[in-house]
Amino acid sequence: MSFNNNKGEIPFPYEITPLDPETNTDLLKYFHGERTGFVQVGPEKYFFPWKYKNSAEHFYNFQARPDDIWIATFPRSGTTWTQELIWLIANNLDFKTAKTEYLTKRFPFFEFSNFMHDEVKKELLEDNSDNPEKQQFIEAISEPGYELFAKMTERRFIKTHFPFSLLPPSVMEQQCKVIYIARNPKDVAVSFYHLNRLYRTQGYIGDFEKYWDCFEKGLNPWMPYWSHIKEGWKHRHHSNVLFMFYEDMVKNFPDAIRRVGKFLEKPLNDDQVEQLRNYLDIKNFKNNEAVNGKELREVKVLNDGEAGFVRNGKSDGWQTEYTPELRQRAEEWINKNLKELDIKFPETLV
Repeated sequence: MSFNNNKGEIPFPYEITPLDPETNTDLLKYFHGERTGFVQVGPEKYFFPWKYKNSAEHFYNFQARPDDIWIATFPRSGTTWTQELIWLIANNLDFKTAKTEYLTKRFPFFEFSNFMHDEVKKELLEDNSDNPEKQQFIEAISEPGYELFAKMTERRFIKTHFPFSLLPPSVMEQQCKVIYIARNPKDVAVSFYHLNRLYRTQGYIGDFEKYWDCFEKGLNPWMPYWSHIKEGWKHRHHSNVLFMFYEDMVKNFPDAIRRVGKFLEKPLNDDQVEQLRNYLDIKNFKNNEAVNGKELREVKVLNDGEAGFVRNGKSDGWQTEYTPELRQRAEEWINKNLKELDIKFPETLV
């Protein structure tokens, strides 16, 4: 894909192609948050809503700063949990601000605007027509990250699900701190399934078996899963990148806290580690209104009757969703891909 380049920006290096019409029509029946269609990007065929077609170059040309801190994950890999950990460590355990200011403001989502279809945004504004403050919040979360972060004068904490190949090159050029979390695909698929049902911007109405079909074929945002993980893994030895497995974090969270502290050049004593461990314990975390999506639910971005934004945090919670047949299919798919990669997950996935 080519762009008119009048600002001296780097041309976007990958081809962006529309999804084939038959598959596109089928997906629109199940994902009601998108109204136009979907595109695939580059040789890995990364999957995005149509809106990305016109914003890709702007995201790619975003100018990172050396003191930016990025969290880059495939969705539902412990992102929110790790965001809060990063923010607290970098801000000297400022629990007071963490409790009173939403994480969506402290640590905004770089590319969320791609998922706010104009028609869905219009519906949300109408749903909140009696409350100007809520409408203002809708406008705020619809602003592209490349515009939002460019205006910030304070240190920037940036959440993204972009794979490394789609990140602005300036992130690595400026040696920004980047923390990448990987999580096993069975848990990711279940958690992302529930998130796709929860968010109106995704609006998924199908069952888990249909969703797994999309997951396996790379037909949901930021997929293919294995391509994303592979790119993160390849960057694990870069001095400005910390690669961690979610399963390791769950198994020994104090150790994970110390690793993040060391990486951010903010060493922690035992008392501080214990404070963070307790504050971020899943029982406390899922009820923390600063991180659990309360503000999104209040403006109706989140659907009622679905699982919460922060679920159970388990590293083996996938088992309840898979039928025996689907489990066998998933195991075969995982084993096939693991044979082709050198990634070693902390525990057996099957």
